[in-house]
Amino acid sequence: MATNARPNRFHGRVTGERPCAVAGCAEPGEFRAPAGRGADFDGPGDWRFLCLDHIRAFNTAYNYFDGMSADEISAAQTPFGGWDRETRAFATGGADRPPRWADFTDPLDAIGARFQRVERARADGRPLSDGDRRHLRTLGLSADVDRKGLRTRYAELLRRYHPDRNGGDRSHEKALQAVIEAYSALKGRPAFA
Repeated sequence: MATNARPNRFHGRVTGERPCAVAGCAEPGEFRAPAGRGADFDGPGDWRFLCLDHIRAFNTAYNYFDGMSADEISAAQTPFGGWDRETRAFATGGADRPPRWADFTDPLDAIGARFQRVERARADGRPLSDGDRRHLRTLGLSADVDRKGLRTRYAELLRRYHPDRNGGDRSHEKALQAVIEAYSALKGRPAFA
């Protein structure tokens, strides 16, 4: 059983019933090429559809810099092309700043809700990561706890969950592992130094 369908082994092949855009060509236009660049060029815009032979000829003759002055070519070839515009700095407090536009309406609070979950900082100003806060919740401690409070709570939870200290009850092994992991992660953090 023979088929007339061409194998789709070329990247960018667009199937359809378009004829090739080159006058006099009876092949189907399966590959798209930009229609051209004029004074108001802002991206590819319109497309021309060409057959395989004509798209090969188009790609061979294509010159991105055609029609540009030497200064425009130099500007397009700089390693910083497009990066010369100033951008806003990233926030360092753990979350982006909320949007600055005052007239924006957000009836579902889809954007603003993200910025209301920022937890308050420690009283001593030492930073805590999200992982640190998660480990503190595992131990049942507040963000302002000091190193002594951390060790005291760790010892208390060890006595509660360790089978050698609670009469051989092994039902708290997962909780014990979580407590040990949380304490091991927090004891070396700068906030508790």
